[in-house]
Amino acid sequence: MQITLEIPDDIALRLESRKDSLPQILALGLQEITANPSTEFTGLTEILEFFAKLPSPQEILALHLSPSVQTEIENLLDKNRTDGLNESDQRLWQHYEFIEHLVRLAKAKAMLRIQQDQ
Repeated sequence: MQITLEIPDDIALRLESRKDSLPQILALGLQEITANPSTEFTGLTEILEFFAKLPSPQEILALHLSPSVQTEIENLLDKNRTDGLNESDQRLWQHYEFIEHLVRLAKAKAMLRIQQDQ
């Protein structure tokens, strides 16, 4: 199928060197636009909303993933073991790794604060 588009000059210049990858670029862009929000950034949103409430150190230490985020992570782990992760799945996995890093940092600081307060 052939499609003709009018795009801004700056985007056209950026795409010129990647014209062979244009179908993949469009596919990834469509995937991002149509992604189910419950599988893309929910974990980060939950964590940011939690921290925005300025939780106590004890609340931070008690923090756990929501069941929906835990299920998504388990699905990604299963998919990685069986079929492997595609680029979108890998990006999602990296999002979850970033979230885990934030939570670990917060828990470590919460633990230090509790120890200092004792």
